[in-house]
Amino acid sequence: MTQTDGDRQPKVRSRTASRVAAVQALFQIEQGHEGAEQVINQFNRHRLGGASSEYAEGQVPEADARLFGIVVRGAMARQERIDALLHEILPASWPLGRLDPVLRAIMHAAGGEMLAADPAPARVIINEYMDIGHGFLAGDEPRMLNGVLDALSRRVNEPAPAAPAGAPQDVVDEAPDSPVS
Repeated sequence: MTQTDGDRQPKVRSRTASRVAAVQALFQIEQGHEGAEQVINQFNRHRLGGASSEYAEGQVPEADARLFGIVVRGAMARQERIDALLHEILPASWPLGRLDPVLRAIMHAAGGEMLAADPAPARVIINEYMDIGHGFLAGDEPRMLNGVLDALSRRVNEPAPAAPAGAPQDVVDEAPDSPVS
């Protein structure tokens, strides 16, 4: 999550910090049964940015508030589709509800980015969330996360089945998204 340059202080990557905050927010939304906008506002007021350069006491330094909001809103807006894809990917013996809530939040955040209108390359999204996963998860969970995110990116990038000739075309009106690389 940080870059170092010799003996200098580690530099926090703002896009990674935003994704870390998004995972924390998605966890809070699920665990506290709070609304997305309420949690986004709390993070913007009390946890993002600030003078501290450390992840102490819930602070997320150097976070890009815009990207944070895009990731959280995108994951929440697409949660039903993300959950359906994860249900297809996960083994029957490990349903989504059985997973650690932090692992689930990471998967939702990554899935929300992958399903965005103009997503970052899948390898960027996977690498970012794997870095985050290594900070929160232990044991075999990071390996599982890697496999799930890889499968998720392949499913998301599969071409949609062609509609039969003459069939009406569905128009999907998604929330406006920006690239989130």
